[in-house]
Amino acid sequence: MIISRKIQIRLNVFLITAVVLLITVLTMYELGYTDELLAVLAKDNYIFYWMLLVGVFAEIVAGSMGMGYGVICTTTLLFLNIPPHVVSASIHSAESFTTAAGSFSHIRLKNVSKSLVKKLAVPAVIGAIIGAVSLTYLGEYYAKITKTLIAFYTLYLGIQILSNAFKDKQNKAMKRKTNLTRLGVIGGFIDSFAGGGWGPLVTGTLIKNAFTPRFAVGSSTVAKFILTITAAVTFFLTLGVQHWNIILGLLIGGIITAPFSAMLTAKLPVKKMFLVIGILVIVMSSITIYKSVFK
Repeated sequence: MIISRKIQIRLNVFLITAVVLLITVLTMYELGYTDELLAVLAKDNYIFYWMLLVGVFAEIVAGSMGMGYGVICTTTLLFLNIPPHVVSASIHSAESFTTAAGSFSHIRLKNVSKSLVKKLAVPAVIGAIIGAVSLTYLGEYYAKITKTLIAFYTLYLGIQILSNAFKDKQNKAMKRKTNLTRLGVIGGFIDSFAGGGWGPLVTGTLIKNAFTPRFAVGSSTVAKFILTITAAVTFFLTLGVQHWNIILGLLIGGIITAPFSAMLTAKLPVKKMFLVIGILVIVMSSITIYKSVFK
């Protein structure tokens, strides 16, 4: 029942988006701007279409594993030699819409603890602003070093994802005390600076420390939405809008896939997904590190 309601909410978002896109395309066609639109979408070696595929793939991974959208997007964009500050700015701009849909779903399904959201979101906003401002400066003036550091972080996340493929289900542990303020600040900073990582760090820590899974995931998702908006606005104020074709590709790819990724959640072999995605992230991150250090 819960899964079907989640699918229905995401399907509504998909239908609204499809209608808006259709109206936009038809309007441009009627006004004679079709050629200009296709020319713009073909910019930067057709990166819009590549990002469309990345958005689809990342959303399928996130829908089946409960995490990984930012990690997949960041790893791919770094692999394609996109500057680190543009990577994070693009991902958070696109995620502003996809996390909104996810947050709305969890709120409707009553999976959200208001007190937990407050304890996570306020420090996460502070961490996100510090991370975005730091990346704007370091990504512009020390791009090679910043790219290498982020690639090492995605390599670490890839190893973490891979290790999940070999873990057995653990018995319910005693609830451990969690410093939510510190967790929120660190999670917000890392997610904003590295382009992703909130899910594996924050949601993973909450579940590991025996918070009720549905409230851990739902509350963490809403807090993630708030920090994503904060990071996107900070990047906009410091960088302006750059590479909107990347943002649009990730956004459309994620939104059109969201309803179907929810349907796939119960059908995809999650452990095999962990194995494949973990190896993929490790290989791509390793290549990025090699290119950053030796080329």
